Amino acid sequence: MSLRLYNTLTRTEEDFRPLDPSGKRVTLYCCGPTVYNLAHIGNFRTFVFEDLLRRHMESRGHEVRHVMNITDVEDKIIRSIHESGEDLRSFTGRFEAAFLEDLDALGCLRPTVTPRATEHIAEIIAMIQKLEKNGVAYKAADGSVYFSIEKFPSYGRLSRLDRTQLKPGARVSQDEHSKEAYGDFALWKAWSERDGKVVWDSPWGRGRPGWHIECSCMSTRHLGETIDLHCGGEDLVFPHHEDEIAQSEAATGKPFVRCWLHSAHLLVDGRKMSKSEGNFFTLRDLLAKGFTGRELRYALVSVHYRLPLNFTLENLEAARQTLRRLDAWAERLREKAGGATADASKPGSLAAAFSGALDADLNISDALGNLFEALRESNRRMDGNELGAKDAAELWRDWKAVERVLGLPASDPAGAPPEIAALAEERKAARQAKNWKRSDELRDTIHAKGWSVKDSPEGYKLTKL
Repeated sequence: MSLRLYNTLTRTEEDFRPLDPSGKRVTLYCCGPTVYNLAHIGNFRTFVFEDLLRRHMESRGHEVRHVMNITDVEDKIIRSIHESGEDLRSFTGRFEAAFLEDLDALGCLRPTVTPRATEHIAEIIAMIQKLEKNGVAYKAADGSVYFSIEKFPSYGRLSRLDRTQLKPGARVSQDEHSKEAYGDFALWKAWSERDGKVVWDSPWGRGRPGWHIECSCMSTRHLGETIDLHCGGEDLVFPHHEDEIAQSEAATGKPFVRCWLHSAHLLVDGRKMSKSEGNFFTLRDLLAKGFTGRELRYALVSVHYRLPLNFTLENLEAARQTLRRLDAWAERLREKAGGATADASKPGSLAAAFSGALDADLNISDALGNLFEALRESNRRMDGNELGAKDAAELWRDWKAVERVLGLPASDPAGAPPEIAALAEERKAARQAKNWKRSDELRDTIHAKGWSVKDSPEGYKLTKL
């Protein structure tokens, strides 16, 4: 079965075929964090879904070039640095580092590239100049530059906007705006006093880029003018992704994205997450309650990405119990296998069934159903002493493959904190790359923080000193 994905643009499931003629290389762009605060679990619902997509594609033999932008200049950031008194780079750098630490703690693969908007000002200016030349951008009286939605006839096709509601000539200067604001949007914002020191020179005068043009520019710069996949939360369909399409296609004359994927909202106890409601959680809030990144990841990944996810602490506790059950089963299989080895020439039935389910638009429900059916049946056979060592070895091998796609690092009985687990994962990657010097440096860092790391054929084990 070929991989099929639900394309938001066409509202249908489609066979996925990469642009690469060999069918191997895949270009993936994911809208990353706006680094003015810690990311919350609703944000991470989307990032975990994107990580599952990438892991599954790589398990199928694709080489995924994964770009996730860092939005380090926009309205909320500027308001925040005024309140904090910090300069732009030190303020955003702090939250960027925290985001990447949280990504590690959740078992997400680091993107291939994490470009910052402020590092692409020259390219942004060049793209806006091209839009001016193509007749779809204009300078307003205040020195700002806007995109004319009237000059882009297909504007609204991603979000299914009724074009009779569009208001050509009306302007929207805010980076984020309501679904009722259908006017021309800002590409370049003229400097105002509230921007303070956040300013760059441009052909239109001093100012800064609008939010939407940042992603168009970084995607084009790092992946090309047409890309295979673009992901994000469903709240980004309009205006952000709609505006990305308009800018990119008006600038290049080529289709921007072949397949759009969007994850549904996360609710907490059936309500929209809000600080005023007292139901707002960051990953670090949950770590402080004694949960782990692994447990949160399982809770986030176990519901299909296009279905709303109702998060509760009870569900997180259930995820903990499920993982303990899986760990106990995996250990039982490993012991049963003993010195036996699986036949490497053929995939096991569990791995094939799990991957086959994910081929159907990441159908995680069916994939996990196949996993737990294998768990129940093999436990029954082990209870009756009916499962041979070779069959156990095959199942254990399949579980390790499934575990890698799910992004669930092996549990550590010592309960290593996310910082130590992240260092151990980085060391593992260094060893796989045969970078022994870096591996030794990371081992020493882990030891200095009070932990030892020991390697075995099954992976590493962390122990508290």
